[in-house]
Amino acid sequence: MDPCGNLTNPSKNMDFPLQLLVGSCLALLIIFTLCGNIIVCLAVTLDRRLRSLTNCIIVSLAITDLLLALLVLPFSALYELTSEWPFGSTLCNIYLSLDVMLCTASILNLFIISLDRYFAVTTPLRYQQLVTPSRVAVGLVVIWTVSLMVSFLPIHLGWNTNGTAVQNTTPNCTRECKLEVNSVYGLVDSLLTFYIPLVIMCITYYRIFKIAREQAKRINHTWCCSSNSPMPPMVKEHKATVTLAVVMGAFIICWFPYFTVFTYRGVWGDGSVKGTPMSIVLWLGYANSALNPILYGTFNRDFRVAYQHLLHCWRTGDPKSSLQKGQPRGRSLDGQEGKCLKLEMRNGKGILLADGALQSDRAFP
Repeated sequence: MDPCGNLTNPSKNMDFPLQLLVGSCLALLIIFTLCGNIIVCLAVTLDRRLRSLTNCIIVSLAITDLLLALLVLPFSALYELTSEWPFGSTLCNIYLSLDVMLCTASILNLFIISLDRYFAVTTPLRYQQLVTPSRVAVGLVVIWTVSLMVSFLPIHLGWNTNGTAVQNTTPNCTRECKLEVNSVYGLVDSLLTFYIPLVIMCITYYRIFKIAREQAKRINHTWCCSSNSPMPPMVKEHKATVTLAVVMGAFIICWFPYFTVFTYRGVWGDGSVKGTPMSIVLWLGYANSALNPILYGTFNRDFRVAYQHLLHCWRTGDPKSSLQKGQPRGRSLDGQEGKCLKLEMRNGKGILLADGALQSDRAFP
C-alpha cells in the first residue's frame, strides 16, 4: 500500500509555457557551462605556452565546473521544472552532496587563484620559490578535502539536520529533495567556504589594485618626462580597475545572495526561504561556473590567443597544428607583437613595465 496515497503537489507545477521558457534558459546555461570549461581544458592541454602552475589551478577550476555541469545541473534543472525528485532518497542525498562538494571546490579554487595572483604581483622575484608544484598540489588536496568534509560527511551522518536523523530518509509524499540546514552547519559552512575566503580575496585584490595603480602612475610619469607624444591608452589605470571590479563583482553577485539565504535558513529555520526566491539564488550561484571560463580565461592574453586558435582549427578542420606550433608569446588578438618586458626594483618590489605599457592582464587569471 502506498503510504502517501499517490499524493502529489500540483500547485508547485509550472504552466507549460513558463516551463518551456525556464527549461530553455536552464539548458542554455548548462550547455554554456559545459562548452566554456571544455574549451579551457583543451586550450591548456594543446597549447604548450599555457602549461604553468597558475593554469593548473585554472584547469582544476574548469574540471570542477565541468563536473558540476555534468553531474548536478541536469538533475537540478529537472527538479526545478517538475518540483519532484523521482530517483529515491539515497540518490537524492548523493546528488545534494555532489552539489555542495563541487560548488565548494569551485569557490575554493577561485580563492587559491587570488592567492596565486597576489604572490605573482607583490613578490615577483620570489614567486617561483613561493609557488612550487608541491605547494600547488597540497593546495588542491586541501580544496577537495574541505569540500568533502562539508558535503558528503555531514549530509550522510545527519550533522546538517535538526536532530540525529539523516535528511530525506523518512517517507516523503511530496517527493522533495532539499538540503536541510541547522544553525551550526549553516554558520560553519558559510564561514569556511565563502565569507572567510571572500574577505581574503577582497584584501588580495585590493593590494593587487594598489600595486597596479602605483605602476600606472610611475609609467605615466616616465612617459611624460621622456616623450612629448600623448599618453598611450594602455597606461590608463582604469584597465586594472575594471578587471578587478568584474572579477570580484561577478563572484559576489553570484554567490553572496545564496550564502546569505543559506545562513538565514540555518539561523531562523530551514523552511524560512523556499520556492522561487530559493531557486533564483541557487541558479545565480550555478551561473558563476559558466562565467569562470570568461573571467579567468579571456582576461589573460595567452588564453585569448589559444581560444582563437581553437576556433580556427574547428572551422578549418586542421587538428591542433596551430596550437602545437603557437605564435610568439605575447602576440595579441590583433596580431601585434607583445612588447619587451622590463623589471625594475622599487622598495624591494618588482615593477613590471612593457615599453611604457602596463600589462595588467598578466595579473589575471
